[in-house]
Amino acid sequence: MMNLNGEHDRETELPIIAFDKVSKTYSTGTKAITNLSLKINKGEFVFIVGSSGSGKSTLIKLLLKEIEPSEGNIFVNGKELTRLRRSQIPKHRRGIGVVFQDFRLLKDRNVFENVAFAQRVIQEPIRSIKRKVPSILAEVGLSEKMQVLPKQLSGGEQQRVALARALVNNPVILLADEPTGNLDPKNSWEIMNLLEEVNKKGTTVVIVTHNREIVDAMQKRVITMNKGVLISDETKGGYSYEG
Repeated sequence: MMNLNGEHDRETELPIIAFDKVSKTYSTGTKAITNLSLKINKGEFVFIVGSSGSGKSTLIKLLLKEIEPSEGNIFVNGKELTRLRRSQIPKHRRGIGVVFQDFRLLKDRNVFENVAFAQRVIQEPIRSIKRKVPSILAEVGLSEKMQVLPKQLSGGEQQRVALARALVNNPVILLADEPTGNLDPKNSWEIMNLLEEVNKKGTTVVIVTHNREIVDAMQKRVITMNKGVLISDETKGGYSYEG
């Protein structure tokens, strides 16, 4: 909605992610998430923190519709996930870029082909792939590494390839699951700076992390989970949970 100055009124916009009284209990009886209600607006940069088993990874799987909630509703980019047909799931996932701790690169393909793979999956024309892949690799500082195999890259460089692959299809949301988990402090900060630049261009960034130093230093919104329950949500927070 536009206000009198012709600008978007953020208060009236629908959140890009919303959990409405969501619970998830696995078949083993494990309660991963309990009665979670949460809203994330378009363009936000959010950390999700908590100890192992707090429900953080389950939250990401729910957003990607890899698993279904036991109760409640989840809305992503204006769509209710429980109402999506199976044929609509690939399109839903194309709107979400994902970066993991372990990079998940194709070891037998070079940097260019690793990033291009995400474009080939959605049947992007070859002409477009040849234009978009070098462009996104330039953004993450890897223009000189396009023909190199992953094993010839440092951990930080591999994570930048993974980030380029996650961004090449212009997702509206970027999920990062422990993106600095396998990196040293220098490379960790390089990745976080890249994620901040991505966010400044309008992409909603949600990061699951245990990295206390980064969370405390960046002063972004911090959502803290404990045993599947949201226990705090701070606009400019730190890693306060000691459990």
